[in-house]
Amino acid sequence: MTLLCLRANDSALVLDVSGPKLPRVLHWGADPGSLEGFALATQPFALQVDEPMPITLLPAQADGWLGRPGLAGHRDGTWPFQRLTLTGEPQVEVDPAGGGRIVVESADAAAGIEVVSELVLSPQGVVRVRHTVTNSGDGVWTLDRLEALLPVPGQARELLDFTGRWPREKQPQRSEFQHGSHVRENRRGHTGHDATGLLIAGTPGFGFRSGEVWGVHIGWSGDHVHAAERFADGVSLLGGGELLLPGEVRLASGEAYASPWAYFAYSAAGLDGLSSALHRELRARPSHPHSARPVVLNTWEAVYFDHRLDRLTALADVAARIGVERFVLDDGWFLGRRDDKAGLGDWYVDPEVWPNGLHPLVDHVRGLGLQVGLWFEPEMVNPRSRLAEEHPDWVLATPGRWPVLARNQVILDVAHPDAYAYLLDRISSLVTEYGIDYIKWDHNRDLVEAVHAGRAGVRAQTLAVYSLLAEVRRRHPKLEIESCSGGGARIDYGILEHTDRVWTSDTNDALERQAIQRWTGLLLPPELMGAHIGPPHAHTTSRYADLPFRAATALFGHAGLEWDLTSLSEAELAQLTAWITLYKRLRPLLHTGDVVRADHPDPAAWLHGVVAADGTHAVYCYAQLTAPLDLAPPALRLPGLDPARTYEVRVLPEVSVELGGSARNPAWRDGVTASGAVLSTVGLRAPRLNPAESLVLELHSP
Repeated sequence: MTLLCLRANDSALVLDVSGPKLPRVLHWGADPGSLEGFALATQPFALQVDEPMPITLLPAQADGWLGRPGLAGHRDGTWPFQRLTLTGEPQVEVDPAGGGRIVVESADAAAGIEVVSELVLSPQGVVRVRHTVTNSGDGVWTLDRLEALLPVPGQARELLDFTGRWPREKQPQRSEFQHGSHVRENRRGHTGHDATGLLIAGTPGFGFRSGEVWGVHIGWSGDHVHAAERFADGVSLLGGGELLLPGEVRLASGEAYASPWAYFAYSAAGLDGLSSALHRELRARPSHPHSARPVVLNTWEAVYFDHRLDRLTALADVAARIGVERFVLDDGWFLGRRDDKAGLGDWYVDPEVWPNGLHPLVDHVRGLGLQVGLWFEPEMVNPRSRLAEEHPDWVLATPGRWPVLARNQVILDVAHPDAYAYLLDRISSLVTEYGIDYIKWDHNRDLVEAVHAGRAGVRAQTLAVYSLLAEVRRRHPKLEIESCSGGGARIDYGILEHTDRVWTSDTNDALERQAIQRWTGLLLPPELMGAHIGPPHAHTTSRYADLPFRAATALFGHAGLEWDLTSLSEAELAQLTAWITLYKRLRPLLHTGDVVRADHPDPAAWLHGVVAADGTHAVYCYAQLTAPLDLAPPALRLPGLDPARTYEVRVLPEVSVELGGSARNPAWRDGVTASGAVLSTVGLRAPRLNPAESLVLELHSP
């Protein structure tokens, strides 16, 4: 047996490359150190067939595998079962910083296909897997499935995935990892409000700071699948890929299909360890935003469709006075757009509302020293629009069969060359004319009956959107783009290859946001998650929350405002000014440090924070969600601190509730100095908070 091992950040991937079949994945998880005796120790039993069951890079029935196949396709119904064999020695590149890359080439000459499998273990310990299949035979070869699958060990007995809806994304759901298949298929044409994002397997009872966990994320913004399978023979798998619609990928001779990257991460230290690896993976990208994330004012919940120059300039004046750095004009500026029933697709400034174009507003905002942003929804069109009337063939649909309306919209076929050219011209022209710094790129409905050029068109649409985003950024390299999709319905690593942040959810209800940001934050670091202070009365839930709680919630992201500032009192504006000043001071920590979450024993309250990589600085939020059961809440044990350091702890009044009374005013309220060991193991006496109240602590180690 010939073994290949890549290791980084306490994780390892071990393959048996003895050949001639595809390499067998012997291990993915904790770094075993020396491989002495590894082959014999991991040799599987021969159970259902006369040879031991190999879990190869692409499990197949030809190897005796009876579970989810890694590759499925056919040539007009023939050669439905592939038998891939190596066509050369695996290529191995070892990264001196840790990890490396393995490339495996294989083929089934009789079936007429060739496959290239790429496995990359980053220095951060994240495994990326991608397969490319080429039709090397005559005629058309139809691809039905190509997925990345890795085994997980028997101690992984629980599953965690996520569901949701607008505007309540990323809601966790746990289950036992039982025999059979746990499959999350997304057929919405984009990632979807109910998309799992991460599918996680773990040891029983795993938490944020404890247990072994294995997770997978499919970096693709169209239809996709995440799957976990367990079998009676002791084999368990985790993986997924693009979900292909019937006939969507038909490869002519010489044509190839590359699967999206699947991201696999392992942690021996619970969900926080998994999250840390993924965050560091994203932060290591050359395209990752490294400049300070500016404070945003988005106009949506401030003015909605009421676009008047005097009102918007007054809003910008107040925003600049309190420290806002970016002013984003949301929906309502373009031709015929007085409500959400008309205008989408007509990307021209409406002369009735803006007789001098946007120049008066843009010039005023720039004169205040603010950046300028503009809202688009390029992939959608209202039937009541000039574009739909003049170019009905640009709608993503079977000719003569428009899909059912949603939000008064149908979908524009971005893969149609003329539609693509139109969008590129209009967006680029507006960015150039007004010197736009930032685009909020929205996408407010699911794709249904998506047909392009007579075939299922979700894949073509997704690739065309990626291409459009890339070309817009190539033409305007300083432009930043936010991915918004009715809030958090398109959050994935595929869209983040072309954008600079996501709008985490359409709700600014701080109580809902606590959960949404907590679980989206497993996948994304704070600097990529838009988090705004909205009005006291949330328009999505009708819930009221005081300003300190809303401010504390928005602090732990890419912070901003979505509120009519001209309606505020001077006292409220002073509070916002202090909050913005605090955010600017803390964002170097918040947007580079390690996100930590306590396994707090009281389900009515959450404790989370960010700790600097060197352990010298930290900030934590203790948020009360509902009324506590106990009169004396459990202690606040602060995770992630260096036990050998001494920390000065103080409450940040800008984002903390005012406390009064003995049970709400602990002795350490005015500050305390303690060791990291004491703070993380014994903790601080917790004050009794009311629902939707919070306390934010800052720690410094001299």
